[in-house]
Amino acid sequence: MRRELFTADHEAFRELVRTFVGKEIEPNYRAWEERGAVPRDVWRKAGGIGLLGMDVPAEYGGGGDPDYLHHVIVSEELGRAGVHAPALSLHNEIAGLYLRTLTTPEQRSRWLPGFCTGELVTAVAITEPDAGSDVARLRCGAVRRGDGYVINGQKTFVTNGAVADLLLVAVRTGGGGGNGGGGGGLSVIAVESDRPGLARGRTLDKIGMRAMDTVELFFDEVEVPAENLLGREGRGVAYLMRTLRRERMMIAVSALATAERVLEYTIEHCRTRRVFGSPVGAHQHNRFVLAELATAVAVARSFTDRCVAEEAAGRLEAEEAAMAKWWNTELCQKVVDRCLQLHGGYGVVRDFPVARAFVDTRAQTIYGGTTEIMKELIGHALI
Repeated sequence: MRRELFTADHEAFRELVRTFVGKEIEPNYRAWEERGAVPRDVWRKAGGIGLLGMDVPAEYGGGGDPDYLHHVIVSEELGRAGVHAPALSLHNEIAGLYLRTLTTPEQRSRWLPGFCTGELVTAVAITEPDAGSDVARLRCGAVRRGDGYVINGQKTFVTNGAVADLLLVAVRTGGGGGNGGGGGGLSVIAVESDRPGLARGRTLDKIGMRAMDTVELFFDEVEVPAENLLGREGRGVAYLMRTLRRERMMIAVSALATAERVLEYTIEHCRTRRVFGSPVGAHQHNRFVLAELATAVAVARSFTDRCVAEEAAGRLEAEEAAMAKWWNTELCQKVVDRCLQLHGGYGVVRDFPVARAFVDTRAQTIYGGTTEIMKELIGHALI
């Protein structure tokens, strides 16, 4: 079924992204997985060809085009290639949303030029050891002292955390101080990674997405100037909710693109691989499995493209993003699992895309809000 979202200019941009992925990422991805990180020069190469800061105003070195579909294309092409690092979409869509909309002109001049060239890599630090989806339990605190803030606490599951130069940290300010609880509002403060007292912990040993560095962060009397506050103090929950809607769409888009590509690989495998004298796909049960998966993916594509169009128009509701995130990530799990089965023994060989997808996509139903949280959000919107 023909998609109607994209123009010829969009498809030209897609070709640029696809070429970059094929040249700079895919040939090196296995080595990055072993290393657990991506070299910094990849970020600079991405910035050099316009894949960073596409919607940042041109005066700061960005592309100056607010078209949301460029972000969608980046997420789709990374998902289709089965690669999750470098985390360009997190940098562009999530950190970029904070830096474009919550910053003063002075802050934009300080951070956005490097953001666009790849000289300044960003990360968002929200989750803590005892608090994930439940942001009311965040304990990392920032206390006002003199002309700035002093931050104490811990963050975990910070993507890009090992390489980031600028961390956007959700902290509890006001009456809650660093002691947690609901007594103080949340704020977002930008913290340069070379601040004294900021320590990076271990890179977490994940079962999948191993090329994407995910670390713990420790803040011990980290001093930052008041000028590093993003937006208004105490408004952090509202800022988090807005970016979470976009993040959930980003995950939904990537998950569906991955499912589509894995299904394509599997259909080709079922045409060429023979068992008991016939192609795998010639057996009725296998054809039925493929028919079910193809139909489910096609239906998801229609709904997802509708959500993308609504997000581009500024009309997408939080519960609709939750629906897309829940449905697509769970569907991706189903598609990958059944496609692996159709590959037989080859399905567990890492050289086959379905094997990597099996471990890489598992976390999609967890990060950005678990499937259960998505159902809660949808259910509350209905009652």
